[in-house]
Amino acid sequence: MPDETPKGNVENEVLKKQIVEHLETVIDPELGIDIVNLGLVYEVNLFDDGLCEVQITLTTMGCPFGDVIEGDIIEALKPIEEIKETIVKLIWYPAWDPSRMSRYARIALGIR
Repeated sequence: MPDETPKGNVENEVLKKQIVEHLETVIDPELGIDIVNLGLVYEVNLFDDGLCEVQITLTTMGCPFGDVIEGDIIEALKPIEEIKETIVKLIWYPAWDPSRMSRYARIALGIR
């Protein structure tokens, strides 16, 4: 866990928006939908030393693609020059359920 306190100014809100846009390129291999629209991204924290912590969950505890998704997140954020290091923290509470999905994801997966 980082020693620094998360940043919280307007400039960082713009950076967080950029991070989310990059995270939308990370596709869940099983479902074929990005992790943002699936509701798998719980929180993004930025720290003074250029560290970015992305808190995510998976659709199930036994998801075999957790390592793949983690690696894809780290790769997706590499082009953002303000980020020097990315850590992915897996969160299991609250548990993911389909209500976390965006309207786009529900339509794409045929869920009402």
